[in-house]
Amino acid sequence: MSSTPLVVAGAAVGAGIAVLARELLRPQPALAAALRRTPAGSDQRAVRPEPRDRDQVWGQWLLQHLGDVPGVRIPRKDLALLGQSPERFLLIKTALAGLGLLAPAVVFIPWTLLGIGVPFYIPAAASLGVAALLWVTPNLAVRDQARRAREEFAHAIAAYLDLVALKRAGNSGPTEALERAAAVGRGWAFLRLQQALLQARVDKTPPWQALDDLTRELDLPVLEDVAEIMRESAQDGAAVYSTLQARSRTLRTELLAAQAAEANADSEKMTAPGALLAVLVMLLIAFPAVIRILTT
Repeated sequence: MSSTPLVVAGAAVGAGIAVLARELLRPQPALAAALRRTPAGSDQRAVRPEPRDRDQVWGQWLLQHLGDVPGVRIPRKDLALLGQSPERFLLIKTALAGLGLLAPAVVFIPWTLLGIGVPFYIPAAASLGVAALLWVTPNLAVRDQARRAREEFAHAIAAYLDLVALKRAGNSGPTEALERAAAVGRGWAFLRLQQALLQARVDKTPPWQALDDLTRELDLPVLEDVAEIMRESAQDGAAVYSTLQARSRTLRTELLAAQAAEANADSEKMTAPGALLAVLVMLLIAFPAVIRILTT
């Protein structure tokens, strides 16, 4: 038998693998061909598309096809607060769910190879259960991170209220007081305030309106009081130093009470493990004596 068909088949398979590897490795485009296709004197900065990686493309596709499904819940406000995109969030959820579907099947493969009969519905049910658990895990993680972020933001707002009160006491106007007080901080909360106030200046809208928009966008109710106080100050010309100071003290009291409640809850959670540990220590201490009594 001639070896020519085998050589041709091997060459075809090798060429296919090489083309596939070339596409997966995302090589650089041919610059010479691209320059020849470019019209002379054209401004490429105006038409150049924004670079997008595969994660963004796949996440956008998932968002378009799964974003309106009733069972898919995307916490957009929490993601906006954490600086994460819905596309990446949905991509992570889908990847974890797919991993949950495959993991139990992979675990049961050695059992099948060893000849241990396992009913098909056991790995199927395990796959569905693990996939459902991993599907909701990103939501729980984002919710917990957003809760901590809102607590940090509330602490920053307590300091921001004092700074705005000091600026107002120094005869600064409402807009100037809000902007100069926000420029003092360097944390992420103050950076969000600076961005919102800068956007309000560009759009020529009142800064308290920007704070209201930020409140609705990120679900930050602590900003509502600041916006309302400064709105009344601008409209009625009221002295708001004492009002801002009182709201700052109230907010700090609320935060301290919440931290105390959380600490008490954590202490109560440690009661049962502590009692179990004490019982185990007592059993370990009494075990030799009990064994000696029983064996004599």
